[in-house]
Amino acid sequence: MDDVQRLLAYEHIRQLAARYALALDSRDLDALCALFVPDVRVSRQESGRAALRASFAAQLAPLGVSILNVGTHVIDLSDADHATGHVYCKAEIQEGPRWLHQAILYRDVYERRDGTWYFARRRHDLWYGANVGANPVGLPPANWPERSYGSGTVPAIWDTWREFHRSSDEGDRSGSVRG
Repeated sequence: MDDVQRLLAYEHIRQLAARYALALDSRDLDALCALFVPDVRVSRQESGRAALRASFAAQLAPLGVSILNVGTHVIDLSDADHATGHVYCKAEIQEGPRWLHQAILYRDVYERRDGTWYFARRRHDLWYGANVGANPVGLPPANWPERSYGSGTVPAIWDTWREFHRSSDEGDRSGSVRG
């Protein structure tokens, strides 16, 4: 690979991690699964994007708001079509009445197929998960500039978020962080 090809590969792979965070937080499962190779292995018995979508839907159903903040991203290119990476992520997650902070390490395997980079595998490892003292769910609406604290409009601004929770069998989740 020449220098330009290498730089383009790094940028395309970095975009995978950023797009993963946005798709997960907005509950856009179609966009999320499209980041993975079509024959992604989901379990010993299951593979493919349809199985991956079902797995994500089950994992995300009990959660409310999530905020993934991608940080350090180290990418090692093996060749023009294969790479591995380590991605640091700080997360805030609503789990029922609890508000959690997590420090996550994603260990990734990337593959380029037909000129497009995908996740071939993504392993989620946890440094820690901890309850936060104050749960922001249930705060009154923020009203900038008069009041800079309180609930905002995200994630309810995303159609995919509202549809995910509308079709979920998991209790009342209007998409509002007001609770």
